[in-house]
Amino acid sequence: MTTSRRLADRKVMKFEKNIKKRGAIAETSKKKCSSYPVGPLLLGFFIFVVIGSSLFQIIRTATSGGMA
Repeated sequence: MTTSRRLADRKVMKFEKNIKKRGAIAETSKKKCSSYPVGPLLLGFFIFVVIGSSLFQIIRTATSGGMA
């Protein structure tokens, strides 16, 4: 065999091996359903900001007599 033929055969083998592995996903790359996409600290901060701003708005509206 010539060098170019061996090189071509190697490329074909590599390509065929890649074709056979298509669609096969490793177990470690799958997402876990039990984990949250947002951490509990960030979620707590978000709730604090939302509730705090709504309370601040209620107090501001109540002290101004309801007219904005």
